[in-house]
Amino acid sequence: MRILLLSFMLLSACGRLSQVGKAPDFTPLEGSYQHHAMYSNPMPENAQASGPTDGSSLWTAGKSSLFGDRRAMRRGDILTVVIEINDSAEMKNTSARSRSGSEKMGMPSLFGLPQSVNNNLPAGATLDSAVSTNGTSSYKGDGSTKRNEKLTLRVAATVVEELPNGVLRIEGQQDVRVNFELRELIVTGYVRPIDITRQNEITYDKIAGAQISYGGRGQITDVQQPRYGQQVADILLPF
Repeated sequence: MRILLLSFMLLSACGRLSQVGKAPDFTPLEGSYQHHAMYSNPMPENAQASGPTDGSSLWTAGKSSLFGDRRAMRRGDILTVVIEINDSAEMKNTSARSRSGSEKMGMPSLFGLPQSVNNNLPAGATLDSAVSTNGTSSYKGDGSTKRNEKLTLRVAATVVEELPNGVLRIEGQQDVRVNFELRELIVTGYVRPIDITRQNEITYDKIAGAQISYGGRGQITDVQQPRYGQQVADILLPF
């Protein structure tokens, strides 16, 4: 029995042991409905105009022109991601339950039979109160959750892929090292070109499938984390 219990504990802990010393993984987007929708070919809205352009015009339509559109549109273009998270959530639940019940059955008289039988019963026993039961149960629970998160960051991201439906996949990474501590910021997701502002910026709430990671690596982070042995013990020990 002990061997079976130990084997069950080891099997259930194998999945968590692989995460010792690692940050939680993001949920992969590949294979999801969102991933398939991004890669589907949309129906063309209108036919593309064709024909020679007028080269005698003083105005050009390129990005370098005075009124050119400098927003990121193609693979390799760079845009700025503005992250301003100020979220708060509070939840409180209270539940209570009470239940009570009682039953009593007796036979004080039945043609004189209880009186005759009572004389032959042990001392203190009688049929006047044959069965008497009662029960009471109560339950009360109270729980609350409160969170407050605030984060303000700006990071440059690169368009790494143009999807068939016109949506752009972006990835941005920023590393800042101070002494022996490295601060990391990673942003990935899907954006629509129409959501990019004229200043070539986009806010995080307009990024589909946004994955934002803000953390660090170094001596200070190592001190703040429990030792590997303690993490393994917390996973294996059932108490």
